[in-house]
Amino acid sequence: MPELDGKTVIISGGARGMGASHARLFVERGARVVMTDRLVEDGNSLAEELGDAAIFVEADVTSAQDWRRAVERAEEEFGAVDVLVNNAGILVTHRLETATEADFRRTLEVNQLGVFLGMQAVVPAMRRAGRGSIVNIGSTAGMVGFPDCFAYVATKWAIRGMTKAAAAELAPYGIRVNAVHPGDVETPMTADIRASGELTTDGIPLGRFGVPREVSMAVLHLASDDSSYTTGADVVVDGAYTAI
Repeated sequence: MPELDGKTVIISGGARGMGASHARLFVERGARVVMTDRLVEDGNSLAEELGDAAIFVEADVTSAQDWRRAVERAEEEFGAVDVLVNNAGILVTHRLETATEADFRRTLEVNQLGVFLGMQAVVPAMRRAGRGSIVNIGSTAGMVGFPDCFAYVATKWAIRGMTKAAAAELAPYGIRVNAVHPGDVETPMTADIRASGELTTDGIPLGRFGVPREVSMAVLHLASDDSSYTTGADVVVDGAYTAI
């Protein structure tokens, strides 16, 4: 069973949804967790729930300064940073013809630039520690092409390439970089789409949506030493949607 005893973990977008699920599981498995998000009330509430093993830092993933501050706070509170989970993301539905430049830029800033800035911010700390695991949260939208979410698909494909490039570059320093690609999961981000009927279980061989903890278990494995020879990998958690 993967354990994270004594490891310091930073989770972006950690205040609710999948990020909160990661935080709960990681604390359960012995980690000390720093959750970052713009949702201050939710973040503080979760930190209070998790107790001394977790703190919340208000941060915008598109800000390099906020990332540096989060890493500094993690080192001050818990010591060397062992794990980064780049979880923050947004989904704006639109077709290629109707997407606005503002929508496209904002999606790139959060989903792609945010991942880049997060990796860049933790690498010096991980190099000092001589180890590290970075887990980037992608999507099945980064494995195949989906209509109606053009910018989102673009960013999730980009995460795959960034993950592999970083894995090759950082391996000599003992830093592993992998990506987890969830399918349709019951989170606040997908709630409106599921409620509208646009998102259904049609085409999912397991016949249901996933739940956040099922994704968190895959993230946990990649964050732990149990995956010590795994880097540059794409791990898909989608009920076999992309297998057919």
